[in-house]
Amino acid sequence: MRTLFFVDDLPTTVGSTYEFNNDDALHAIRVLRTKSGDDFNLSDGKGNWSHVQAKEVHKKHMTVELLETGHQDALGTHFTIIQAIPKGDRIKEAIELCTEGGADRIVMWKAARSIGKSDDKIEKLQTTAREASKQSRRFRIPEVMGVAATNAVVDQIAQADLAIVFHESATMKISEVVAPGCTKVAIIIGPEGGLTDDEIETFAAAGAKVALMGRPVLRSAHAGLAALSAVNTALSVW
Repeated sequence: MRTLFFVDDLPTTVGSTYEFNNDDALHAIRVLRTKSGDDFNLSDGKGNWSHVQAKEVHKKHMTVELLETGHQDALGTHFTIIQAIPKGDRIKEAIELCTEGGADRIVMWKAARSIGKSDDKIEKLQTTAREASKQSRRFRIPEVMGVAATNAVVDQIAQADLAIVFHESATMKISEVVAPGCTKVAIIIGPEGGLTDDEIETFAAAGAKVALMGRPVLRSAHAGLAALSAVNTALSVW
């Protein structure tokens, strides 16, 4: 699979040349050692892509020729991960894993037991999602939002066809709560200290299903990817 880079002004005319000169170009030249004749993909992060070939490579930019262009439609199921803010660098890890797992939107949530902070990090976390999208060859960069209060999570539940709260005390399995045909899915991941009883009751009252992810108790930063994998499989998206 071809390497992917993002640009704001995606070229779309086959046969034309384009000056690739942003930070991604610098990475391609200095780190990946891209040379004349190499081909790769450019994308605007919104589903549009262009297959290009390097023609002239300079120290900080390169001229590429557009070989092919296209558009990748979004999947029929839209996934929102509502992630309680984990501590330290795990917040970045959570964004990376959820992006690689196919999340369309990641909402940072200030849960009652959240230790970490992300109020001043949303822009950086959006950059993290962008970088993870390149790594996973995604033509669509997920939106990172926040910081949401619990009442905003209730609003997200109301907008979803299926909302799932994962908790170790649950008795229902994922396979018992996932119904075919869901197109808007919200997945709620609690913090390291766990969800409070009030939070579980509030979300359940709003229509969310409380489910068990399995016997192992995962780190908060890892649970989103596991949940996405399980629900994608249950819905036959994967």
